Amino acid sequence: MKELFENTEVAFALKSNSQLDRAYYLFEMIKREPLVKIGTAVTKFALKTYLPVEGIIRTTVFDHFCGGVTEKDCMPTIDRMFTKNVHSVLDYSAEGKEVEEQFDLAMQKTLNTINFGVEKESLPFAVFKPTGFGKLSLYQKITEGTQLDAHEEIEWKRIKERYNIVSKAAYDNDVPLLIDAEETWMQKAADDIIEEMMKKYNTKKVIVFGTLQLYRWDRLDYLKELHQRAKEQGFKIGMKLVRGAYMEKERERAEEYGYKDPICVNKAATDKMFDEVLTYMIENIDDMAVFAGTHNEESSYLLMDLIDKYKLAKNDRRIWFGQLYGMSDHISYNLAKEGYNVAKYLPFGPVRDVMPYLIRRAEENTSVAGQTSRELNLLKKERARRKI
Repeated sequence: MKELFENTEVAFALKSNSQLDRAYYLFEMIKREPLVKIGTAVTKFALKTYLPVEGIIRTTVFDHFCGGVTEKDCMPTIDRMFTKNVHSVLDYSAEGKEVEEQFDLAMQKTLNTINFGVEKESLPFAVFKPTGFGKLSLYQKITEGTQLDAHEEIEWKRIKERYNIVSKAAYDNDVPLLIDAEETWMQKAADDIIEEMMKKYNTKKVIVFGTLQLYRWDRLDYLKELHQRAKEQGFKIGMKLVRGAYMEKERERAEEYGYKDPICVNKAATDKMFDEVLTYMIENIDDMAVFAGTHNEESSYLLMDLIDKYKLAKNDRRIWFGQLYGMSDHISYNLAKEGYNVAKYLPFGPVRDVMPYLIRRAEENTSVAGQTSRELNLLKKERARRKI
């Protein structure tokens, strides 16, 4: 099984030769950090000044990493992936919104996905981002213990109501809900609401999932403390595990404000944290459910080994592997072929609104050592196999 992720025929079965070529040239570009920096700056400028670049973005980076502009746009991709037993998580990825109407729209999009999940087996989860439901500045004030003014109190109440509305809908429709994690300086406020939702809706099985960013050195301790409270208060824990996506920003802010860097000292420490948390959750699987969001082959093999060690079924609904659409197909499709539960995050939304997400993807691929080279080598191998 240690050669499982080498099978490029399975990994890229759904890609046409032209899609394979586009992926190859896209990752060739992303590999070059100066190009990514220039491309990011030019794209931001073009969008800010309303230059007609959306068409170019749509046919290149957007179509590779996103399912479409609307939910309906995504359906052919969802159906196609499901022919290979790969599920989808529809992720409305518009970011940086600051007004109540936009927060209500994000809530409505999440409710729509829950309804889709009832109808379609291919959509086992709904998802949202905390700042999709309210201002980052409010989460930050609550995290820091700053007093809110009367208007902010009303806004904060609305945020909590949005969490409750979607969590209740998830519970009523039996569609689990993944809630993403963001910057450390706002995360405690989100974690506290998520714990409230777990207390309320995870009494019999896991419906509400939080997210642990495991480049943070404090997350195993946090999970153990949460587990203790869960046992005492009679609820189950759901967690999506990721390594994290805000490292540079976190380090810079810690230095600027003079507090201890919340990020692990290096990648090896992050990998160790991820694997320790994953192991802890599988050891306590009767109290938990885990969505292992990882593009790391070693962590994926570890989870396979743990499933085997504890004699769990490959398709145990409490255990999911997850990757982002447009990345790590060699992990997703080969795991799905073996009968494991696999889901791809499928972002969607207006091109302009999804750009912050796409820029983060490009920057992340540039900064993660080996990620882009691995993608390129696999694409190269499959092109050679097909004699393109």
